[in-house]
Amino acid sequence: MHYSYTVLDRFLRYVKIDTQSDPHSDSIPSTEKQKNLSRILVQELKELGVKDAEMDELGYVYATIPANTEKSIPVICFCSHVDTSPESSGKNVNPIIHKNYDGSVLTLPADKSIIIDPVAHPELAKKLGNDIVTADGTTLLGADNKAGVAAIMDTAHYFLNHPEVKHGAIRILFTPDEEIGRGADAVNIEKLGADFGYTVDGEALGSFEDETFSAHMLKISIHGVNFHPGFAKGKLESALKAACSFVDRLPKDAWSPETTEGREGFVHPYEMTGGIENAEITMIIRSFVDSDLSDYESRLKGVLEEVMKDYPNSSFEFEVSEQYRNMKNVIKECPQVSEYAIEAIKRSGLTPITGSIRGGTDGSKLSFMGLPCPNIFAGEHSFHSKMEWASVQDMEKAVETLVNLACIWEERG
Repeated sequence: MHYSYTVLDRFLRYVKIDTQSDPHSDSIPSTEKQKNLSRILVQELKELGVKDAEMDELGYVYATIPANTEKSIPVICFCSHVDTSPESSGKNVNPIIHKNYDGSVLTLPADKSIIIDPVAHPELAKKLGNDIVTADGTTLLGADNKAGVAAIMDTAHYFLNHPEVKHGAIRILFTPDEEIGRGADAVNIEKLGADFGYTVDGEALGSFEDETFSAHMLKISIHGVNFHPGFAKGKLESALKAACSFVDRLPKDAWSPETTEGREGFVHPYEMTGGIENAEITMIIRSFVDSDLSDYESRLKGVLEEVMKDYPNSSFEFEVSEQYRNMKNVIKECPQVSEYAIEAIKRSGLTPITGSIRGGTDGSKLSFMGLPCPNIFAGEHSFHSKMEWASVQDMEKAVETLVNLACIWEERG
C-alpha cells in the first residue's frame, strides 16, 4: 500500500482534546466535552466529502464511505470510541514523539518518576526503529481509543482519495462512554444500517479478538446502626467496618485481577464509600463463561452473610446488574467476519495474533444488538495510565489492515 498516511497528524490533534468520561454521571454522554472531538470528526469527514456525516444529540457520530462497486456487498462498520478513561487525567495532553526508538528506557519529561521500561513493557522492546508516541508524564496519552479513531479517519481519507480501489459501503461509528461500559447503549442500530462490524480498539500489532468477558456489576449496600460513640457499647454497628471486613475476607491468592490471567475470571472491588450508618461497595465480576458469573455471585453473597453475622442488627442489599456478554456467542455463527479480518492482517504483512479480551469492547454489546463485531488492533499500549504509548508504524499498519479488510469483503462479494 503506497500511501501518504495522515494517521499520526490526526492522532496528535485528537489526543489534545479532553474527552474523559465520568462513571458517576447519568447523562448521555456522561461528559459534554466528549462532543468536542465528535464535532471535529464530523467536520473533518465532511471536508473529505462524506456528505452524511453527523453527530446525534447523544454524541454518537455516524457517517458513510459510499460503495464504489457494482457488486452487492454486505455493509461493514468500523467503530471506535472517543472517550478516555476516568482513571487518569486526559486534560492538556502533551504528546511527545520519540523518533527511531533505540530500545532504552523512556523517561517522561514532565515527571521523571514516570518511566516506560522495555523490560516491564515487552511489546515496547519489539519496536526498535519505530517512532513511539507518549504523553509527557502528567496525563494519559489517549491512544485508547484515539489511535483507533485516527486509523478509521485515515482509512476514510484513503478510500475517498483512491476511487479506483473497490469496496462496498462502509459505515463509520464513533461512540462516547465506552470506558465506563456504556459505549453502545444508545447506538441507533437501524440508523447505523450495517451487517457486520469491527471495533478498532486492540493492542498489539496484528492482534485480533473475537471473544470478550461476560460482565456483571455488583453493588453491595450495608446499613449499620449509629449511636453516640461515648455510649455505643453493645449498640453501635459500623457499616464501614462491615464493608472493610467483607473486602478483607476475599481470597488473597485467587479471584482477583492481580492473581488471574488467560481465561481465568475474577471479582474486583473497585470503589467503596461510606460511614457508620451506610456503606457501599461496587464490584465488577468477569468470566468468559456466563455460568461462572452466578457462581462468583453466590460465593460473594456467602462471604457477606458470614460477615454480617457479626452485625446482627444491621442489614444489606446485594444488587447485580448485567453489563455485557461474551461476543463469541454471536460471532461464531458468522465465521467469515473473523476469517476476513485475519486475512486482512496477513495481507498487511503481519502475523495474526488471535485471542480473547480480558475485558469488553463496544463490540460486545453491538454483537448482541445484531451487529457481529470483533476487535482489530489499533496499536495502543499500557492504556488507562501515564505510561500509555503507541507506535506510529503500528497505527499505519492498522490503517492498511482496515483498507485490506474492506477490499476483501468486496472481493468475496
